[in-house]
Amino acid sequence: MNAETISPSLWPELPLEAWKDTYATLHMWTQIVGKVRLALSPRVNHWWEVTLYVTPLGLTTSPIPYDGGIFEIQFDFIHHRLLIRTSRDTERVMALVPRSVADFYKEFMQCLASLGIHVRIWKMPCEVPNPTAFDQDTQHGSYDPEYANRFWRILVEVDEIFKEFRSRFIGKDSPVHFFWGSFDLAVTRFSGRRAPPREGADPVTQEAYSHEAISAGFWPGGGDIGGPAFYTYAAPEPAGFAEARVAPAKAFYHPTMHEFLLMYDDVRSASDPKAELLEFLQSTYEAGARLGNWNRAELEKPAA
Repeated sequence: MNAETISPSLWPELPLEAWKDTYATLHMWTQIVGKVRLALSPRVNHWWEVTLYVTPLGLTTSPIPYDGGIFEIQFDFIHHRLLIRTSRDTERVMALVPRSVADFYKEFMQCLASLGIHVRIWKMPCEVPNPTAFDQDTQHGSYDPEYANRFWRILVEVDEIFKEFRSRFIGKDSPVHFFWGSFDLAVTRFSGRRAPPREGADPVTQEAYSHEAISAGFWPGGGDIGGPAFYTYAAPEPAGFAEARVAPAKAFYHPTMHEFLLMYDDVRSASDPKAELLEFLQSTYEAGARLGNWNRAELEKPAA
């Protein structure tokens, strides 16, 4: 597929069943790339140094420091390539085609080494059931360029809307960024107060939720959520959050996930998808901030 064959729809269909194998493979590929950024980047609060970012082509690491220079790794979901470019004007390109995770890992590490970038990563995937080491994973090997491109086009739209929502907040908030562990695009607001320690949580989780937060995101779905969805959760969750009235009418609280959800198909079929999504983001944030006794007057941008 090339640029001339891309569907013009800004909110394309993304049925989970149709691309679940491509999704699973891409999840592993993004984890491999993301773990390189993790290994080489200075630690930032809440693990913000590990994420990827939406670009006009796909997803990027942004510049990664190495040996007195920088390099960047970018998934290109238009031309279906992985590009590795350095500040020394060198690059390598890998084709994004059906191939096993093990094969992708092998070629990717060879490309890095050929550029003089020597890095070791933990080969076990994160946040997935029954993980298989990247260099041993021959199960996941699907890549449908149409659905990879659809997913990225949705990210482009959502990234823009999340950034508009983020602009309304003047307290501490995260960038709009893509977490390769959970495979979701997210933006998070903070009250400014430390959160109570999570009993039994691992160090990664403790760092992620060290401060009171309300986080919103977009996720392709999985488990008993049979399609892509937008979500909002509060951490820690204030009393009454699950019963709060939020908008639009099709939004609902998932008692197991402890999140408000709005299905992507309900947004894309709305007369104004952007307004529908912003209403969900704003109303769920307001519910969490009100019930959590956030100092909203100090945290929110005054209305124009």
